[in-house]
Amino acid sequence: MRNADLRNELCNYARKIASSGLVVGPGGNLSARTGDWMYLSPSGFAVEEIEASQWVEIEISTGAITDNGLRPSSEVLLHLYAYRVNPLIEAIVHTHPSSCIAFTLVETELPVMFPDQAALVGRTAYVPYVLPTTEQLAVAVAGKAGEASSILLGNHGLVTTGRNLREAYYRTQIVDESCKVYLSAHAVSSEPSVLDEAQVAEIASLESEEYRIKLLQQMK
Repeated sequence: MRNADLRNELCNYARKIASSGLVVGPGGNLSARTGDWMYLSPSGFAVEEIEASQWVEIEISTGAITDNGLRPSSEVLLHLYAYRVNPLIEAIVHTHPSSCIAFTLVETELPVMFPDQAALVGRTAYVPYVLPTTEQLAVAVAGKAGEASSILLGNHGLVTTGRNLREAYYRTQIVDESCKVYLSAHAVSSEPSVLDEAQVAEIASLESEEYRIKLLQQMK
């Protein structure tokens, strides 16, 4: 079995995603890239049930699938197109957090509200509702993948990317928390206090944040 370490790491983060309540049942999918290959969750599985040998190996440039008897996630094009447009992406996590779906029902622009969001995520892009699993959705996500590491999908969920699975997963957690914070604040005030561009830039310039981000990128 090729890339056993990466397959085991995918299993680890799949379990984290499920235990955090970021997906329900067979929803959501995740992948990681090594060279010109990606390993993607198989179709029809609850992510926490996937075994190391069941991640589907796919050549990114051609879409060719190494046959292990399983079909790749129905969102295979979303992953392929994002990897093709942004060579910095090494991992993709697509989840359905209830907070993120609820946010997209009432808003389209998620403001930056607290330091972790500013330092580890920054701007979150938005894609209006597109039928899931379609090439149209894959094209829409790819169009945002070069400008933002997190993308809210209207009436659908969230896509995050990272230079490793840990970074993509942390971004998922932070955007999930950001949507919860915004919805809670908006319930008691029509204009929640948010960070402006200068404050966001100031946070990004902190030496402690630079160190934390570098450490995050290096660790699994």
